[in-house]
Amino acid sequence: MDRPVCFLDACVLYPPLVRGILLGAAEAKLIRPRWSRRVLDEWRISALRRGAAEAGIDRSVAETAAAFPEAMTVPDPEVEAAISLPDPADAHVLAGAIAAGASVLVTFNLRDFPARRLAARGVAPRHPDGFLWELLSQAPEAMRPVIRSAAGRADAETPVEIRRALKRARLPRLGKAFEGLEDGPQGG
Repeated sequence: MDRPVCFLDACVLYPPLVRGILLGAAEAKLIRPRWSRRVLDEWRISALRRGAAEAGIDRSVAETAAAFPEAMTVPDPEVEAAISLPDPADAHVLAGAIAAGASVLVTFNLRDFPARRLAARGVAPRHPDGFLWELLSQAPEAMRPVIRSAAGRADAETPVEIRRALKRARLPRLGKAFEGLEDGPQGG
């Protein structure tokens, strides 16, 4: 399986379950994650706004950055200034993806990253649900333990509980596919 370079938007790093699955996929050598300092800062700010403890989020950001030192990307300010998106504040994300040589931008905010504009830059915007579902379909032996581990940290242990946790994390398609694999003849 080809290991795509994936630029991770802050919105997929904040939810611990989504982040855990994406980083687990990276540890399983299914993807090569990338981000920028600004994306990590946005993740931190978002988590703090949602009531996360400052020490805990700072530790999570630092641990994530340390676990994937090659992931840090520095966007070119001139490239960023030339990018036009529906939300100009998101130009840094696409600039980071371009600087990283990413073929995929994983984000929940697809409306802010029009596929045609990104395609012109060689980047495909992907919702994490569909993207992770594809990874599970292509590499179930690698992804099943990744999902189980990430969901276990969210106190979901049975296939039904994991599916519910994934649905709450806005990953319903992944949850349904995972539950089907776990309940199937090779699952369990």
